[in-house]
Amino acid sequence: MGIYTSPGVLAYIVNGTKLDKYITMSSGTHYPVVQEWDNCGWSASVKLTIRVGSSSVNQGSGSGKTFYNLQSSKGWTGYALLPPSFGICSSCTSTGSKAKWSWVQNVSSPSMDGKSTKSTYGGGTVQWADIIWNNHLVGDFSSQGLPDFGKTLVPSLHYFTYDVYFWIGNTSSSQALEFDINQFVNGKSYIWGHECRIDGGHEWDTWSNPGQHWVASGVPCNPKSNAWNHLTLQVQRTSDGHLLFHSITLNGNTAVIDHYDSPTPSNWYGITVNYQIDSNKYKTPYSVYLDKVTFSAK
Repeated sequence: MGIYTSPGVLAYIVNGTKLDKYITMSSGTHYPVVQEWDNCGWSASVKLTIRVGSSSVNQGSGSGKTFYNLQSSKGWTGYALLPPSFGICSSCTSTGSKAKWSWVQNVSSPSMDGKSTKSTYGGGTVQWADIIWNNHLVGDFSSQGLPDFGKTLVPSLHYFTYDVYFWIGNTSSSQALEFDINQFVNGKSYIWGHECRIDGGHEWDTWSNPGQHWVASGVPCNPKSNAWNHLTLQVQRTSDGHLLFHSITLNGNTAVIDHYDSPTPSNWYGITVNYQIDSNKYKTPYSVYLDKVTFSAK
């Protein structure tokens, strides 16, 4: 089987009956052809129409809000998420036996500016434990002095960018790293969940809000060990009330996803961000350093 990105240009070929390949294409409308051949000389093909967006989402007008150096900000709360439900473990503490974790701010090394934050999964008795940190930025329980009691700010914000530098000693110690943007408005919950699935295939997943499960994006995720990685996520709440996962940029490589999803009901109000580190099957302790964490909403 093969993929022609334009007439006579065979961009990818593979033996077998299945084809799963991520191909970078320029912005605009493309008409690739997927073709298969058998051993008797017969072939069949199908022509597709694909529209590729730009690497930057149109963020409209207005000033919005930008939060800088969030890794050093107040308001971060950590929790353990345990299988099989992966709900918040109400009986867990950061020094407990099931899963240990810590959050240390203003670390000088490794750091890009002398004030990184060290997030650690410290092992435990429960396999596949996850540690999540959450910060309420705008609305209910705002850590930034923006409760938005009049409920005018949160509804006006549609475009979100989560920009972070992270450093991990050995990426093989991690099952996955997760970065989430969350908006709760007009009785609905919008969760733009992004998971870099390291141990399970080095691929980005996005969160299905109605289905409550991860969806493979086909975009590779290969962060560097013992080095700073730069991640930028761009998402949008569309004018018709849907979620748009627009793009993922890791270490200068941008993948335009433009994947749409639907919100779910919620009584919460505000904007929050999550950051999560997942343990592997060996419960290997590891740390991830965060620096220059910036979140903008417009």
